[in-house]
This record gives sequence, C-alpha cells and structure tokens, in this order.
Amino acid sequence: MKKKLLLEISVESVEAAAAAERGGANRIELCSDLSVGGLTPQVALIHAVRQQIQIPIFVMIRPRPGNFSYSLTEFEQIKKSIKAARDADASGLVFGILKPNRTVDIERTRELVELAGPLPVTFHRAFDAGPDLSRALEDVVRSGASRILTSGGARSAPVGASNISMVVAASGERVTIVPGAGIHARNILQVAAATQAREFHSGLSTVLPRPPTDYVQFEKEVRAIVKVLSTLNSK
Repeated sequence: MKKKLLLEISVESVEAAAAAERGGANRIELCSDLSVGGLTPQVALIHAVRQQIQIPIFVMIRPRPGNFSYSLTEFEQIKKSIKAARDADASGLVFGILKPNRTVDIERTRELVELAGPLPVTFHRAFDAGPDLSRALEDVVRSGASRILTSGGARSAPVGASNISMVVAASGERVTIVPGAGIHARNILQVAAATQAREFHSGLSTVLPRPPTDYVQFEKEVRAIVKVLSTLNSK
C-alpha cells in the first residue's frame, strides 16, 4: 500500500499557520523571515502557534541568512535553538550544515540530529547548494536526518524535477525526499508525477505576497493543493 501524499506549508505567523491547517495542510514549517529563506523563529511564536493548531510543527533552525557554514559561536547558538524548540513542543526540526566547500558537514549535522532526538530532522535546502546532489544525499543519510527538502539544485522544484526524481530513486527507504520551492496547485500534479515523491513543501510565495495578508486567500491556495493531492491519494 502506497504512503499517503502529504503537504507541508511554510509559515511565519500564527494567522498563516491557522489558515494552513484550515486548508488541510498535514504539517507546517515554522520560520521567521521567509523573505530570506527562513530563520529561527522566536520561542514565543512556537508556543503561540502550538496553542492554535493541532497538526505537526517543524521548526526552522537557522541563525542568519547567507551561507550554511557556521562559526563555532553560531554552531553553539544553533544547539541552544534546537533545545529551545524541542522544549517548546516542536514536532520536528529543520536545519542544514555545510562545510566551506559546500559539501554536507556530516559530523556537525549528526551531532545536531542526536541533540534533536527523538524529534525527526529535515535537512533543508542547504542540500541544493552543494556541488554534487548524489554525494550530498549519501552524506545526509549518514548524518541521520529523516528528510531532505530540495528543489533538485534548481531555482524551483518544477525546474529541478528530473534531479529530484534521481534523488528520490537513489534514496530508497533511507530518507524521505520532499520537493519544495515554486510549488502550487497548478503545478503540483506535474511535480508529483515527475518526481514520485510522497511529501511536498510549499510557501505559496510564487502565487501570493510574502508575508501573506489575505489569510482567506492563503487558506484557499492551500486547500487547492490539498484537493489535487487528494485525487492522487484516491488512485
């Protein structure tokens, strides 16, 4: 029996999180500053969102915009943020650590994955910054992360669908591949068919302003994606 297709929506406010849940999202990725790709949210926001929604909350852990190679001070900050998010009842965590040459920092990532336990970890789109997706996949698997969020090294998941398909096939059952970037209701069917992925990520930034101010429309856009996925789930 095939695993049900799931939708994760990235949000940066209580209102957007609630709208995503009403729209039928299976999970949210909670961030601050999505305009720069998402940073670590305040603990108060994690608590506030947790009080408003029932679906899982995966919390972004990223101390600053820019590259994903961190100083010792930044690494210690990341560890503190992981502990704080875990204590705030996060359902999972999202982070990615690279070496200066943009390959996956296996040792540091593994240390953070162990610190995050028992919460699952998504290795975020730092994965796409590396020079070799096949090597990056094996490195992330070695780190112990549960998921990889990727656009296939391209500017969007639809553009990188063939690369995502390769990563999905190579990953097997070892790690879940989550296509993300540029996904919405009008293209998710094509992305799903091209990649054979079972989980998908969207922030809806290609169809709505960021941050969204019309949460009714935000909910409608989430619901539209869910409707498409439901047709695939019924097959």
